[in-house]
Amino acid sequence: MNPCELTASVTAVANVMASKLTDEELSIWAAVFVQLGDTLATIATQKARCKDRCSIE
Repeated sequence: MNPCELTASVTAVANVMASKLTDEELSIWAAVFVQLGDTLATIATQKARCKDRCSIE
């Protein structure tokens, strides 16, 4: 999948979610996905820093 297809897919999922969820539910899911993205970025950075010393694979 190229970058344009990926962003179009993410946008489509966001639009479907926004049309199906209440404002409160949408806010909660937005916060969940922000935390997920931040956590994945932290893990990726830590893995890059300690390739041979970390137990995460």
